[in-house]
Amino acid sequence: MESTHTGHEAGHKFLARLGKKRLRPGGRTATEWLLTHSGLQTDSRVLEIACNMGTTAIEIAQRFQCHITGIDMDKQALANARKNILANGLSHLITVQEADASKLPFPDNHFDVVINEAMLTMYADKAKARLLQEYLRVLKPGGRLLTHDIALTERREDECVTQEMQAAIHVKAQPMLSDDWLALFRDAGFRDVIRSEGAMTLMTPKGMLHDEGLAGTLKIIRNALKKENRPQFLQMFRHFRQNRDRLRYIAVVSTK
Repeated sequence: MESTHTGHEAGHKFLARLGKKRLRPGGRTATEWLLTHSGLQTDSRVLEIACNMGTTAIEIAQRFQCHITGIDMDKQALANARKNILANGLSHLITVQEADASKLPFPDNHFDVVINEAMLTMYADKAKARLLQEYLRVLKPGGRLLTHDIALTERREDECVTQEMQAAIHVKAQPMLSDDWLALFRDAGFRDVIRSEGAMTLMTPKGMLHDEGLAGTLKIIRNALKKENRPQFLQMFRHFRQNRDRLRYIAVVSTK
């Protein structure tokens, strides 16, 4: 994942620093849909790729009491995840480690579920396909891949919205049309591909209240309005508000 515009933080790191815990385009609603269709059970073995601060892994462990391995390339995110896991008393169910999603340090046919939210969008299309091959490799036959990304509502030939988003979040994101996302999973060898789509709620007031609660939302806004944070926050907020009809979240469940 490449960051752009030196001197600016990548959008997800910036929002995390402001206090945001849900860093997904469709927020809690999309993650809940994925978990409802995950087939998770107590004896499931789960891999979360790009686990960040551990929010989803903690939710899965609390809800299903299954074992989760989380990986991330960001050392600070992993440190935060370990702290959050410990605070929730879930060290017996969740382990996290630094690892590269393109070279997963796990054997073939190892996991029942792989979950990867808000990451594939950040890669070029060919890189997306290579990552999916690696996810397919570590999944058991019949295992499920849960993903949560950004979908375009207009043809990719109009690069305007993509370029604007890259400038706003300071990452070379490459969202796709919904049908192109589904084709990507099928071409990688997945079957029974199903989806849920909806409005992006990452930075809407309603979405933040739903995902972070009143106290969490007030903390984010208070930090966002500090002099050093205000320009980047407003740039991101305006971009997603102005493009609310051209960008959506897409949650996908695919089976090996």
